Amino acid sequence: MTTTETATTSKINLLGHPLAALEAFFAELGEKPYRAQQVLKWIHHFGVSDFQLMTNLSKPLREKLALVAEIRAPEVASASQAEDGTQKWLLRLADGNSIETVFIPETTRGTLCISSQVGCVLNCDFCSTGKQGFSRNLTSAEIIGQLWFAVRELSLEKGAHDHAITNVVMMGMGEPLLNFDNLMPSLDIMLSDHAYGLAKRRVTVSTAGVIPVMHQLRAATDVALAVSLHAPNDELRDKLVPLNKKYPLAELMKVCRDYFKDDNRRYVTMEYVLLDGVNDSLEHAEQLAALLKNVPAKVNLIPFNPFPFTVYKRSSPETIDRFHARLVAHGLNTRVRKTRGDAIDAACGQLVGQVQDRTRRRERYFSSSR
Repeated sequence: MTTTETATTSKINLLGHPLAALEAFFAELGEKPYRAQQVLKWIHHFGVSDFQLMTNLSKPLREKLALVAEIRAPEVASASQAEDGTQKWLLRLADGNSIETVFIPETTRGTLCISSQVGCVLNCDFCSTGKQGFSRNLTSAEIIGQLWFAVRELSLEKGAHDHAITNVVMMGMGEPLLNFDNLMPSLDIMLSDHAYGLAKRRVTVSTAGVIPVMHQLRAATDVALAVSLHAPNDELRDKLVPLNKKYPLAELMKVCRDYFKDDNRRYVTMEYVLLDGVNDSLEHAEQLAALLKNVPAKVNLIPFNPFPFTVYKRSSPETIDRFHARLVAHGLNTRVRKTRGDAIDAACGQLVGQVQDRTRRRERYFSSSR
């Protein structure tokens, strides 16, 4: 059995199995390895969840698969759509927990924002997801199931097409690198030509800076990397992103400086949420420019998206423009991200879902030794 299975059924959920895992599964059934490619394509390329519809499999094999395996994605609990076309789905998991997934359509691409955990352990001070607590990691089937569901859902809509989703960002609920073992099979499926065939630069993993696992990610795959930075000095980042106390900026920047050292055409995306009167002064811009000196980086400035009971406010458009101009003057590749989906609480930092089982993992994580 693999980590893609759930505890709620005796059947093996094949949805989260990449090619190698499927080959091992079919070997156990006494079947030829090529069956894995066939089934992977049926599941992810054609979106089929019924073994009986997999017509290039023999009838006895289809019947055998129906007895021991299943293809089960999270179920949609509710859906909402903003005027700008952004869609958000609340997906219900088998154990009663819920997660949120967001699709952002643009003229030349469509981006799906995927969750990796139920809640988040990192407790970033300006993030709604981080303030709600943590329940558990998602399985590989639950991670890739969000893409599987969204592809099927969008293909059924009027005017949509098979390639509505061109980009995937692991920027939904949770810290992806704290769920590394289930993240990697999901990325494998996203990139596989037998599944979604996404280009490596169109799949982005975002992290707040879990340095040991960043090294693992770099060794395992060459997808794009984004870092949730949000502050240009340790004192401020300790407050906004508590993980900084464990992995401070000097260590994080060293990893980012070397991350794409074998390809000078690639860069790390630095995500920086602008908070009124907190991290948005010209002095902060100067500190950020100094911090990123000699780091191959692109800066995404993100207007803060408010949520209930937060003490933070969005920086004014004038302040954002001044901050942006100062970074550009220092030669930094910088853009201001357009706010999408905030009317339906689908914007960056607003995803909540429904965390029903708060744990003490947050306390354990930050009290553990470095």
